[in-house]
Amino acid sequence: MSPSMAATKKTRSKKNEELVIPDKLYFRIGEVAKLLSLPAYVLRFWETEFPQLKPTKSNTGQRMYRRREVDLAIRVKKLLYDEGFTIAGARERLKAESKPAKAQSGLPFPKAASSDGLREVKRGLTEILNILSSKNGNKARAKA
Repeated sequence: MSPSMAATKKTRSKKNEELVIPDKLYFRIGEVAKLLSLPAYVLRFWETEFPQLKPTKSNTGQRMYRRREVDLAIRVKKLLYDEGFTIAGARERLKAESKPAKAQSGLPFPKAASSDGLREVKRGLTEILNILSSKNGNKARAKA
């Protein structure tokens, strides 16, 4: 097997396995680049294209990625490299994923609920309450 075929085989198997992110608070851009097997300039470019990807800078100007940004960079790489999205498409997908879910809708009561139907429900609930109250009252009397 030629060296280039071995390298191709190695990257294919690497593509399918999950990345293991070390348990650290901050990562330098070089560490993130190595973790993602990308050059650092790609990460710097992604920072301009994806507004969610904003690493903080240290006093010396070094980019410091938090765990959240590393996870986001991994997601961007999967969208671009594995799923075949364009940068604009990946940006839209990330925007859609970050939106909160729609507010929970109300209970599906019938639209034409008549006041008679509501009275019937109230009457039934009152009966249940009376039954429960009388059972609790009987237990209290029996103990006394």
